Amino acid sequence: MGSAKLVGVGQSTKRVSARRGQKRLVQNTSWRFRLALIIATLVCLAPFVGKAFNIDDPLFVWEGKQIVSHPLNPYGFSVVWYNHETPISEVSKNPPLASYYAALVGAWTNWSETALHLTFLMPAVVVILATYELARNFSDRPALAAVLALSAPVFLTSATSVMSDVPMLAVWMLSLLAWYKGMSSDRHSYLVLSSLLITLCALTKYFGACLLPLLFAYSLIKQRRLGYWILYLLIPIASLIGYQLWTGSLYGQGLLLDAAQYAQQVRSENSTRLVAFLTGLSFTGGCMLAGLLMAPLMFRWRWIGGAMVLAVPGAIAIAWLGLDPPPDRNWLAVELAPFIAGGIIVIGVAVADLWHHRDAESMLLSLWVLGTFVFTVFLNWTVNARSVLPLIPAAAILICRRISHFKRGPPVASWMIAVPVVLCMVVSFALALADSALANSARRAAQLAYQRASSRGNRIFFTGHWGFQYYMQALGARPLDALKNDFTTDDVLVQPENNSNLPEFSPEAIASAEPIEIELNSWVTTQRREMGAGFFSANISGPLPYAFGRVPPERYWIVQFRPMPTPP
Repeated sequence: MGSAKLVGVGQSTKRVSARRGQKRLVQNTSWRFRLALIIATLVCLAPFVGKAFNIDDPLFVWEGKQIVSHPLNPYGFSVVWYNHETPISEVSKNPPLASYYAALVGAWTNWSETALHLTFLMPAVVVILATYELARNFSDRPALAAVLALSAPVFLTSATSVMSDVPMLAVWMLSLLAWYKGMSSDRHSYLVLSSLLITLCALTKYFGACLLPLLFAYSLIKQRRLGYWILYLLIPIASLIGYQLWTGSLYGQGLLLDAAQYAQQVRSENSTRLVAFLTGLSFTGGCMLAGLLMAPLMFRWRWIGGAMVLAVPGAIAIAWLGLDPPPDRNWLAVELAPFIAGGIIVIGVAVADLWHHRDAESMLLSLWVLGTFVFTVFLNWTVNARSVLPLIPAAAILICRRISHFKRGPPVASWMIAVPVVLCMVVSFALALADSALANSARRAAQLAYQRASSRGNRIFFTGHWGFQYYMQALGARPLDALKNDFTTDDVLVQPENNSNLPEFSPEAIASAEPIEIELNSWVTTQRREMGAGFFSANISGPLPYAFGRVPPERYWIVQFRPMPTPP
């Protein structure tokens, strides 16, 4: 009997030691994965740290400069961003936290592009690591989920900006992780942390407030009743009410509701619901390209074929019936069809996961994807890639869950996963390079235009916005203000072709127009009306998140006008 007990004790000890060894192995492997993900993210983004400011980057930089001088008045200045000077509080539709973050570095680096891009690498790393951590709880392929998020075209390009999108997503992911741990362990400290992070998330980008209904729905399904947890959601609600009142007292209108009203007004003026819906599918499929490329690992071919059959008439409808389509409608439809099919597949993955699992975790991931899609299509001022970005981590996790659920037979061959991931990374990196070239071309054009125009001894004005405006103003040129009469025919005007809010001039009024062309040497672009690429705004440039083909050079004109005839 004694000998048998000793043997039993020995076997039990061996089992405990084996479990401890296995746990240590898992922990060591996890840390290796985390380190590899950090290195991979930094390697992917390092080539773009010198990228010129682009699109809305200048707004965040200008607000950062204002914060350095007046920390409690981030919107206390005016800018010519449309066609006349306007308070920045009426132009910027983002809360100021990303600008506060930029101000921490910009103030002592002379607002260097490299310094700010290096600073914004940290939120990108946080997004990828947090995707891995969340996927460890929801999927048996957490490393793949993180890699899919990193290789998503929308993530890599967005992470090369200094706008609020990636920082918001980083805080969003941390909020979700803290809330999940709090609900799973019943620890109030995690819920308090999450509620504070939700507040920071919403004050980085207003979309962050969508965490409130998302976490409410998840918690209600998880607990099957209302509980103490609902009190923690009141903290960010109270904070947002305070922000609304604070900005209302400073600027005459609360900026939270102002952003919502602006979105509603612009959305109603620009597209029908059908066009917006199909464009949203196009952007979802293109921004999360892995959904399309990995479809054979998730669905039967008849379902994939069905998605393509549904996508073709939608692509034709947008190409031929959408607002302001580019000239080559046939090629536009060809590019739209796979993107729309990819969008259908991503939405299908969310619906399928909810159908098969029907638990709180599935509800969280599926509502995350579906809610972001609804916001992008029906609530945001335009369909754009930046609005699709928040669904990327959830879509990546759902794809991994779907692969595990669908392939219950022999293990999936490594190459069947590696090939789509590599293709996604190639497209993503090429797109980030193209967007960087586009941004850098505006900086170079500003330098060339200013040099040529200043040699004539005239005052220099310009039209157009985004990064071009930032660099023209930095050189000393003045934005054309339609409400001021300070522009004369002795002055020179520089006007870009590929930009926003451009005025039109009568050919008879132009005395001379000298072109400046900058070749991009790219086969893909993020923003080009002639190609239907509207990564930053479908309303401005088209229904594709990005477009393939020969990208035209960026063209700018140095214009001088004829003297107005003297009335008799």
